[in-house]
Amino acid sequence: MDEKLNHPPIKFGKTGALIINLGTPDSTSWFDIRKYLKEFLSDRRVIEVNPFVWQIILNIFILNLRPSKTAKAYKEIWMKEENVSPLLHYTQKQSEKLSNFISSENLIIDFAMRYGNPSIKSKITKLHEEGCENLVILPLYPQYAAATTATVCDEVYRTLMKMRWQPSLKIIPHYESNPLYIDALVNSINKKIKEISWKPDLIIASYHGIPKKYFDKGDPYHCYCHKTTRLISEKFDTIEIKTTFQSRFGPQEWLQPYTDKTLESLPKEGKKNVLTICPGFSSDCVETLEEILIQGKESFINSGGLNFDMVPCLNDNDDHIVLLKSLIEENI
Repeated sequence: MDEKLNHPPIKFGKTGALIINLGTPDSTSWFDIRKYLKEFLSDRRVIEVNPFVWQIILNIFILNLRPSKTAKAYKEIWMKEENVSPLLHYTQKQSEKLSNFISSENLIIDFAMRYGNPSIKSKITKLHEEGCENLVILPLYPQYAAATTATVCDEVYRTLMKMRWQPSLKIIPHYESNPLYIDALVNSINKKIKEISWKPDLIIASYHGIPKKYFDKGDPYHCYCHKTTRLISEKFDTIEIKTTFQSRFGPQEWLQPYTDKTLESLPKEGKKNVLTICPGFSSDCVETLEEILIQGKESFINSGGLNFDMVPCLNDNDDHIVLLKSLIEENI
């Protein structure tokens, strides 16, 4: 008998493009929040302290105390009709729209989460089984940081290390100054300003923070954030834009100025009408909707502010999809 007839069928010849976001709990339950936080806070790129000491702190204190607070925040922004977090909803929409925008029989577009579900490992395995011999990874972090983009790379590499037949690999590292990205952000600001009935005294561009010691070790994230703000300001120069950093965690110093402290001080400086934008987040999530639009607004108003609003993230806007399409096509 011809041995070729016994060879199992193998799919081949396709390219997989995987867009990857930070992640989300499966639900707002205490246990799902705890599971998500454990995976996220166990990443040694996210928490760069002695792992033995950190695991004691994490498992004895943080994972018993923080899930309740985090669950409350997620419940504030959870999309009840779809029963998903906004981040998962919009990332899935981005993947679906990209599939419609890029018509190619040999290209498969999908999405994954660095933490939680769907996992990077499950989606790379799925793409491999569908015949993807080439893999393009697009971390949805415009500004590179070790705690975001690099940890996506880590998980991709870990998955490939266990594969016998590996695909070729291309990772898109950052796009903080891409003209399509800057134009999309400027368009989103102009759209929001047309919708509100007041003129902002200042626009706060709030980025997720990192510990200052990460910057001191050479992380370029801080520079990329300021570069994005500068490029936005060059195209939108009618209102001052100030860079701040949010979401700090723990007692150590993080990148400054802090978003929350800035919002508390602005009314005392005579800036009582503030618009915020979060350029570092590709999809609205708990950090934008709960931390900025709910907590930030409350803090600002309680400090004497009059008007406060937030420009939505680019989410599944058409100009955002055009940007992601361009990034993928340039790297196929």
